[in-house]
Amino acid sequence: MNTYMAVYFGAAFLALFATPPVVWLAKRIKAVDYPGIRSVHTQPIPRIGGVAIFVATMVVIVSLLLLNGRIGARFQDMKLQVIALLAAATAIFTIGLIDDLRGLPARFKFAVEVLGAIALCLVGVKINQIGVADGFVLRLGWLAVPVTILWIVGITNAVNMSDGLDGLAAGVSAITCGVIAIFAIYSSTIRTGALQSSDIVLAIFALALLGSLSGFLFFNFNPARVFMGDCGSLFIGFMIAAASVLCASKTTALVALALPALALGIPIFDTLFSMLRRWLERRSIFAADRSHFHHRLIDLGLTQRHAVLVIYGTTSLAAGVGLLMMVQNDAFQLALFAGVLLLLIVLFRVVGAVGLRTTLERLQEKYTTAQCKRQEVKTFEHLQLQFRRIENRQQWWQALCEAAERMDFAWLSLTTTHKDGRIETSIWRGCESKPDMSRIVRMTAPVLDNRDGARREFEIAIWANGSLEAASRRASLFGRLLDEDIFDVKAR
Repeated sequence: MNTYMAVYFGAAFLALFATPPVVWLAKRIKAVDYPGIRSVHTQPIPRIGGVAIFVATMVVIVSLLLLNGRIGARFQDMKLQVIALLAAATAIFTIGLIDDLRGLPARFKFAVEVLGAIALCLVGVKINQIGVADGFVLRLGWLAVPVTILWIVGITNAVNMSDGLDGLAAGVSAITCGVIAIFAIYSSTIRTGALQSSDIVLAIFALALLGSLSGFLFFNFNPARVFMGDCGSLFIGFMIAAASVLCASKTTALVALALPALALGIPIFDTLFSMLRRWLERRSIFAADRSHFHHRLIDLGLTQRHAVLVIYGTTSLAAGVGLLMMVQNDAFQLALFAGVLLLLIVLFRVVGAVGLRTTLERLQEKYTTAQCKRQEVKTFEHLQLQFRRIENRQQWWQALCEAAERMDFAWLSLTTTHKDGRIETSIWRGCESKPDMSRIVRMTAPVLDNRDGARREFEIAIWANGSLEAASRRASLFGRLLDEDIFDVKAR
């Protein structure tokens, strides 16, 4: 126990004394976060505080790894896995730091996270099986690798996305590390009656992170003097996820994964709902927005500090209930786990972060849009074949009229100005019984073929059908027909 206390306080003091130099350095190199549309702060704040967390955590863990005592021996039992974990975490930290200093595409960071998870799987750190109920163990087989990658990458990004308010990610992660440390110590000394290497390693990792976060929170809690940045949030998320898998790979206990999942329930659900929201809005799932759980709390009138404290309290409650899983049988463990998850979902619904009716409406809208796109492309491909059989201008005009009809145009006119000044106008009109004549998109488009010296110009009127996007999409497809065919007409 003395070793555990030394790990916690050692990491805490290291982070406490390392953070001010990091703040000074960040200001010198202008590694600061400026206020923006998604920000809640009003002045530039240093954003590489994760360097202090990384240094404090790694110094403590590596020091124990090199010791020849009992703890060092436990590390030696899992030397390959521990070294791989620390190396992958260092790579994740480095990528995050580069992103804080110069900026990196989200997909690049995602790819590095996946590679880090794959590296751990290659050395045996993966979720092979899960104890679901009394006497029943779910063996994942070949699914162990994708499930492990999904877990590690998911937790890493959940922590990263939760870093939106002063002290939020650090505090929630600290609570998570605390409950993980309690579980590891309990598992290694009380429940099993013997010291297990995986439990000892997990306890050391969790306490080192907890200490580092405790020291860092002194500067990060509202009003924050420094942000952890991506280098900190990605490193913390990866360490929590990978360490829990390291323990889960040595046991079938459901609680080994359930506890981190419950403690990080708000960031996890926030990430899932954010990705769903962006997908329904037809945006990149990596796109930034201001509709996270903590943003909703502020929109409800809470101050930044109060919003963070509410999330702290909710996280502590979820984690505290989760700790009861350690002393319950498997069936009751599942009931507790499901109950807490349900309560978290209800909380998201209460603050307006997710709405069932809105989600269903957007799913229906997305399905309808996808159907329209498929039908429009199918129509375009059919017309494309017809245009390639055109032999003269009369056929060309007839094909254009058919295209206008099938693409639901209101009218189509072609004005030809000859070299001698004559003007000819050809007009096609569609059905005039549409319910709303004001919902028409009009545009003009030049015809690029002027081999006979004449100048031609189209006027296109398209029924909007409730969507300006659909009208512009049909106009774009019609333009592709013009571009493709006009130079292939055989008889000019």
